Amino acid sequence: MVYEVLASNYKTYTTKGNLNNHIGVPLTLLSVQRDAEMAVIEMGANHQKEIESYCTYTLPTHGLITNCGKAHLEGFGGEAGVRKGKGELFDYLRANGGMAFIMSDYPYLVEMSKGIAEVRTYGTANAEIIGRVVPHAGLLQVEILDQPGLESIQTNLVGEYNLPNVLVAVAIGKYFNVPPESIKTSLENYYPSNSRSQLVTRGTNQVVLDAYNANPTSMKAAIENFAKIDDREKVLLLGAMMELGNESLAEHKALVELIGRYRWKAVVLVGGDFEQIEHPYNYFPGSLAAREWLKTQSFEHTSMLVKGSRSMQMEKVLD
Repeated sequence: MVYEVLASNYKTYTTKGNLNNHIGVPLTLLSVQRDAEMAVIEMGANHQKEIESYCTYTLPTHGLITNCGKAHLEGFGGEAGVRKGKGELFDYLRANGGMAFIMSDYPYLVEMSKGIAEVRTYGTANAEIIGRVVPHAGLLQVEILDQPGLESIQTNLVGEYNLPNVLVAVAIGKYFNVPPESIKTSLENYYPSNSRSQLVTRGTNQVVLDAYNANPTSMKAAIENFAKIDDREKVLLLGAMMELGNESLAEHKALVELIGRYRWKAVVLVGGDFEQIEHPYNYFPGSLAAREWLKTQSFEHTSMLVKGSRSMQMEKVLD
């Protein structure tokens, strides 16, 4: 979304697909041509010093950390390690006179950004760009306060958890003087891809395909948002969460407990530590077996959430 907003006004290059690791980041840089005015580069990481290494050759002038959830706990060494590892981006900006965009709703990001030469904020309150979710059945609609031309943005995104993503795209567009009408049009014309919060229609059924990746934080947000849908029967098809280390079993148990708080037409759990814990739901060792189960069902006018870690390849359930 940041790319779409900037590309409406500048010659912009960005990361393709999931090329965000030690191979993908250099490939992304090599794709940036001499006519570039902007480059938006995603840096993924699952261990300490990884983002630090990327900064040595991406040389970022501006940066943002979307959040520090319970992702890659095994490699980072717990939640504190996640903040330390992702914070390597802010360390570089702090040392090199860069600037950061901060979600003011997250106190830990405010703390992590201290000492950076310039900080711009976005959030639901106490920020330079303030926005909120408009109560609306269906796709995410966002209201931006005190920003003429951006009063209402109707996105093609599933889930209120995408609000910070919309807000940071607005904040970056405003900072770089992208006209409000271009920001609005870019965000309203953006359709998610690559199994990231895609809304897919299968006959009379609707599928939220969010199978790009998963961790305890994103799983909780996706399930709670999905549970709010009240116009259809609902089915969960969830793959296991990987790279959680010693916390993996406890996090999968907590997820099963969360699932149990709501009413579902059916629940399917796939692979990993879901096999190691007791639960009353359907279990399959892999996504292909779950696909065969789904073929035997006769769901009509049903909503489905498909989510799991990348290695689970949960999108294959729909093949």
